[in-house]
Amino acid sequence: MCNAGLVLDLRRLASDARFRTRVSRTEIMLRRLKHLWTARTLLLAAVSLAPLAAQDFGAAAKVVTLSGRVSVLRDGNEWALTVGSPVQPKQIVITGPDGYAQFQLSDGSTFEVFQNSKAVFRSTPGDLLDVFIGWVKVQIQHRNGPNPNRVTTQTAVISVRGTVFDVVAEDEDTTFVSVDEGVVNVRHARFGGSERDLHAGEWVRVFKDQPLARLVDKGNAARVALRAAAQAVYDGLARRPGSGSAPTGGGTSQGDKGKGTGDSGSGGTGNAPPPPPPQAPPGP
Repeated sequence: MCNAGLVLDLRRLASDARFRTRVSRTEIMLRRLKHLWTARTLLLAAVSLAPLAAQDFGAAAKVVTLSGRVSVLRDGNEWALTVGSPVQPKQIVITGPDGYAQFQLSDGSTFEVFQNSKAVFRSTPGDLLDVFIGWVKVQIQHRNGPNPNRVTTQTAVISVRGTVFDVVAEDEDTTFVSVDEGVVNVRHARFGGSERDLHAGEWVRVFKDQPLARLVDKGNAARVALRAAAQAVYDGLARRPGSGSAPTGGGTSQGDKGKGTGDSGSGGTGNAPPPPPPQAPPGP
């Protein structure tokens, strides 16, 4: 009997040992799974927050005035903008046939995107806009010193430091550049080499397959027509509630104040979309 009892006790001890071993192994597996789950959760959180961390909100442009259809392209879809919306670097701004928006940067500089335009905001460091098609007006603020920026099209590279100017990418082959205030430097995007400085009241047209013209044009007809078209937009905004603070035109509120502004021009009124940017005559 004693031997039988001893055998039973030994069997119980062995069974208890095996049970404790199983429990211990289960606890170890549960701890490992917990650690793996925690690591997976942290990884997913990091991935989901990465786009937000990558955005530099100080580098964003904010919509201060808007009218008609204006949107940004995100993940292949157009997202409508409103007054106060931010546009982040490398986002594409698109305007419809009635669209217009003015954007402000953290340094006080502004750029305006007129109807039927498509442009990338800060596609690369140093580039303010890369204009695919359409018309933009830029006012670079330099109250804190030199403020170099570039505007590019498929045919031209326009370098600015503190100025007010228009760029019209008429199509993929032609770019029209006109200066209201200050100085911009223009060079051909393909041929490079020669560069031209444009001063207030001057303009040049850059063709895809032709070197940059040796001379710039100082005629006022094309510039007056361009400013009249812009004034038509401003007049329409002034009569339309909820569009934000409408620009006054002329480009004298920011940029190189006190420098020559050329002809003022005036345009139509009402809410109808303005005429398209004028076709400047070929350069010399």
